[in-house]
Amino acid sequence: MSKYLVEDTRKISVQRLKEMKANGEKISMLTAYDYGTAKIVDEAGIDVILVGDSASNVMAGNATTLPITVEEMIYHARSVVRGTKRALVVCDMPFGSYQVCPADSVRNAIHMVQASGCDALKLEGGVEIIESVKKIIDAGIPVVGHLGLTPQSIHKFGGYGVRAKEKAEADKLLTDAVALEEIGCAALVLEKIPANLSQEVCRRLSIPVIGIGAGPADGQVLVIDDMLGKNKGFHPKFLRQYADLYSIMTDAIGSYITDVKSGAFPNEDERY
Repeated sequence: MSKYLVEDTRKISVQRLKEMKANGEKISMLTAYDYGTAKIVDEAGIDVILVGDSASNVMAGNATTLPITVEEMIYHARSVVRGTKRALVVCDMPFGSYQVCPADSVRNAIHMVQASGCDALKLEGGVEIIESVKKIIDAGIPVVGHLGLTPQSIHKFGGYGVRAKEKAEADKLLTDAVALEEIGCAALVLEKIPANLSQEVCRRLSIPVIGIGAGPADGQVLVIDDMLGKNKGFHPKFLRQYADLYSIMTDAIGSYITDVKSGAFPNEDERY
């Protein structure tokens, strides 16, 4: 029987995340997009599973996160929820689902939570979307903010470079972070910003700050396919690969092909 790699197997809540920050306990987060992966990640003891709109890239092969829809995100989130017992499941609201107006944002948010069973939603942006975030929180749905490099705005940025290197953008990020906490966000993701800025945000906020390419923070998140080494062509500075699944999988598949072609599979013990 599988065992968690942590002693405390109670269900993680947004309140527990805040307690973890207060106690100085780091928060672990990984993405997952399907039942089988979520089950493994959850049983390993991860604190938070992010059903990221990165599914658009990882699962569908799109160049950006922009094409994925609400219904597609619900499909992935529902699959992950079914495989999860302990971790907090956070689902990205996809591009176009919360930028139009607060009423549409709340309608889409409620639909996503009802249809998927996820625990919280993540939205990209600061004061520009503050009314939508507030309405979703007022509806009883925990929200995780996302600042810095926000992939849904990739055409506006013109690339995936480090954000908030200049003072004006750094000051705005700090203002946005404080505003998101003040209206009730449960946590904040910071992506690809200078480490000293990330640490300043961590100091100013009482809610957990999760980094990706943002140096030390209250926790860290990575895309699971990247950290397991399934993608051979992606090597950003912030990524640490903990396995080489690309090589493991291609070797295994190659061995299978060889055995099928030679007639070595199935053998006498593998027949009925």
